[in-house]
Amino acid sequence: MSLGRSIVKQRTLIAPTLAAIIFITANFFSGIAAATGSPEGSGQNVIVLWPDGAPGAVGNEDVDRPTLDVYLPPPEKATGSAVVICPGGGYIQLDMVHEGKEMAQWFNTLGVAAFVLKYRVGPRYHYPAMFQDAQRALRYVRTKAGEFGLIPNQIGIIGFSAGGHLASTAATHFDPGNPAAADPIERASSRPDFLILGYPVISFTSEYTHRGSRYMALGPNPDPQLARSLSNELQVTAQTPPTFLFHMADDKVVPAQNSVLFYMALLKAGVPAELHIYEQGKHGCALASTDPVLSSWTKRLADWMKVRRLLKPANPDKGLQAGIKN
Repeated sequence: MSLGRSIVKQRTLIAPTLAAIIFITANFFSGIAAATGSPEGSGQNVIVLWPDGAPGAVGNEDVDRPTLDVYLPPPEKATGSAVVICPGGGYIQLDMVHEGKEMAQWFNTLGVAAFVLKYRVGPRYHYPAMFQDAQRALRYVRTKAGEFGLIPNQIGIIGFSAGGHLASTAATHFDPGNPAAADPIERASSRPDFLILGYPVISFTSEYTHRGSRYMALGPNPDPQLARSLSNELQVTAQTPPTFLFHMADDKVVPAQNSVLFYMALLKAGVPAELHIYEQGKHGCALASTDPVLSSWTKRLADWMKVRRLLKPANPDKGLQAGIKN
């Protein structure tokens, strides 16, 4: 495959070929630029997660500063639930519009607050940088729940493609926080209360591995133990949060078996889970608003969130604690 053809197939990256590696290198600067998002993607407020610098930051440019773009629903619709959104992009760039801004606006129609995460990506960064960013985002939203009118135990995470790998990593590698930390944000739990995955990268060790995402996250010669630890279908426990997944059977970029493996692991661990496999659909579809069939995944998600009681309106007359009891 020529370099030109590899550029055209920007989100494919599924074969461990020399052309794929050339593609990754050639698109280094375009990936860095995409990770910054765009002015059109701005929500109501952009929060820098580490004002004094992210751990392991290699510079002080925009790409070195993880942020949350805040989208709050109208107060009369607010349910108290919130979701951190992890856009996809093969851990080399971020789709901050279709898998970020537009998803956040859709969640707002349900009364759910949304926080679009701009996390660090390769090849400038490898694990654990992006994982630290996701954990920090969850801790931040939970710590600031009162300020945003949120219920602290109704804060979830959603991810698409490689962002799905990041979200599933956050849901299988969490901690209760450090009570002795000087920073109050670091005292909060990083465990998401629910997990939503769209055509996610899950496995880093199986034949279904999306090799481009693994390369960007872990580098060219990852430690086998680290790759296994981040093969998230192997890390599910009874403490993994309830999960909703959707995928497309004909996905040529990230095979649907990634979702199936994770779903089977959830069932085995006794974790409430729901999986939808569509026969056809384009990888990176996000809301799939132009596809009358695939776009129904958002209706299925809304139903699932109702079942999980995540869309039950908070009672403003009785305050936040009433919402928690409900």
